[in-house]
Amino acid sequence: MNRRRFIAASAAGLAATALPAAAQRFQPPQDVAPLIESITGGAAPEPRGVTIELPQLAENGNSVPLKLAIESPMTPEDHVEAIYVIAPRNPRPLVATFHLGPESGRAEIATRMRLAGTQKVVAIAKLSGNRFLVSDYEVLVTSAACLDESV
Repeated sequence: MNRRRFIAASAAGLAATALPAAAQRFQPPQDVAPLIESITGGAAPEPRGVTIELPQLAENGNSVPLKLAIESPMTPEDHVEAIYVIAPRNPRPLVATFHLGPESGRAEIATRMRLAGTQKVVAIAKLSGNRFLVSDYEVLVTSAACLDESV
């Protein structure tokens, strides 16, 4: 391979990765404060106790692995009732809701989700006694999903 071909191939590769990132700018993040308020009933969630495992860089937003773990003894008196996953740049920001109870044993979830671009994913855990925990995690998505490409 000569030097000109290498430079041309490198430029083409950079342009291919820059195009999806440029297309992501057209989908601004939504204001999810009303959604969070409807979930929590106006209660302020505490920023602790929720561990989010997501890749820092997702090459494809169509199937991004997600693992959530909530610190809870999972007893009848103190347990996780629900986990909400929110992605503000998705057309429908409430990505998933998981319902748990003391019989679940552990408050852990593993799944995959679609992401419409680089964004901060938010996880809210509803605990018994109407308490809430929250955490967020920034994910860089190079090829966005959930976007209408007909425009």
